[in-house]
Amino acid sequence: MFKDLFQKKKYATVPSVTDRPKRDIPEGLMNKCSKCGTIQYGKELEKNLKVCSSCGHHFRLNAWERIQMIIDEGSFQEFDEGLESVDPLEFPGYASKLVAQKKSSGLREAVVTGEGAIGSFPVVVAVMSFDFFSGSMGSVVGEKITRAIEQALEKRVPLLIFSTSGGARMQESILSLMQMAKTSAALAKFQSEGGLYISVLTDPTFGGVTASFAMLGDYNLAEPGAFVGFAGRIVIEQTIRQKLPDNFQTAEFNLQHGQLDKVVHRKDLKGLLTKLLDMHTVREDVAYGR
Repeated sequence: MFKDLFQKKKYATVPSVTDRPKRDIPEGLMNKCSKCGTIQYGKELEKNLKVCSSCGHHFRLNAWERIQMIIDEGSFQEFDEGLESVDPLEFPGYASKLVAQKKSSGLREAVVTGEGAIGSFPVVVAVMSFDFFSGSMGSVVGEKITRAIEQALEKRVPLLIFSTSGGARMQESILSLMQMAKTSAALAKFQSEGGLYISVLTDPTFGGVTASFAMLGDYNLAEPGAFVGFAGRIVIEQTIRQKLPDNFQTAEFNLQHGQLDKVVHRKDLKGLLTKLLDMHTVREDVAYGR
């Protein structure tokens, strides 16, 4: 009897969570909003132009997603496709980082340029992509944007630039900073000859890009919630020793303080761009007094 009392009893066991086989979730199937935390199906998010259906947060787009969304289907022709950065200053680790960035982003540089149409109106476009070196502006980015400006001038069509950037690319030092003056000078010539330049700022746009071509548009537009500024918030607060407003450097804050012309929801952007291009198009019947 006592022997039976101390015998080991057999119990049914349930595998722990770590013992259970893991199910692989396909990449991109679900996406979590970084602002409100809502989890959404990737396909539904794409249908909504990568805007959160719960809070309206605009997810970042890469250059080709933006082109597909804005440019008329089948009309885009890329410029300077083979123009790529090198390591002119032999900055430690820069060459290997360039290789890694190309592989991870699928891009050759932080900007894609070309010509196409928006609402059947011809345009030259430059679209920056934050997923290549944080959209930093090196000598190739500045060169491609300058060439795009010159193409718009030669073709006598409007220019549209989508900006997103962490600023100048420090691995190229002064060669990077020179691009601020080069792009600004090209824009000054373009605009002095009557060219229309529309700048669209997306999240985030900072540093030398903000201090040059991004804020020089005849129209300066931005997506909701996009952060736009020169120095970062922490740097400014430490410099002036003051607490900044919670919405400081958002598109809405910049609009309120006269730095932008309009904040435009992504779903309305192509329609607005089409209207602006229509407004500034000189029609043949008007030009010839018909």
